[in-house]
Amino acid sequence: MDKIELRNAVEAILFASGEPVSAERLALVLDADREDILDAASALEEEYRAGGRGIRLVRLNDDLQMHSAPEFAGAITRALEQRRAPRLSQASLEVLAIVAYFQPVTRAYIEQMRGLDSSYTVGVLTERGMIEPCGHLETVGRPTLYRTTDLFLRSVGASTLEDLPPLPELAGSDAAVELQQKVEALRQAEQAAAAEEKEGA
Repeated sequence: MDKIELRNAVEAILFASGEPVSAERLALVLDADREDILDAASALEEEYRAGGRGIRLVRLNDDLQMHSAPEFAGAITRALEQRRAPRLSQASLEVLAIVAYFQPVTRAYIEQMRGLDSSYTVGVLTERGMIEPCGHLETVGRPTLYRTTDLFLRSVGASTLEDLPPLPELAGSDAAVELQQKVEALRQAEQAAAAEEKEGA
């Protein structure tokens, strides 16, 4: 792959990602040296700046990322403020509701309440920035805890979690009570497991 092809490949990957990508990762994927990747990134950065383009390429430690040029921030805000958020699947809505109303929760909580494997959905919501890891439960295996993000609050038009309406389709029903009991039972079980682990240590 020559320099122009490498530069174009780096540009395409960074554009498609939308997130920081490490120079090492790019080098591995493109079968190139790390220094060649950084040279290609520098060439792109200079090209964008010199041409007054609407995008920029920045280096964050060893990560590379594209972002919009700051001088167009106002136009971008006006253009996107009415943009519809991407539709969420029923599975995503279910997981979001569980995390929002009972956070912080582990994936095990979510799967117990839904009765379904939720690995993929949790991953999708994390990638979309609707939920995020917020630590680990101090029990066997130290499972990751998840909570909702500011993006989630903005998406539902709330300032704080207290602004959320009663649990959708469950408020005041036996299902809501059952759901809360399941969560509490899981918490007690994991706390008991943690206590046993400490005693055995």
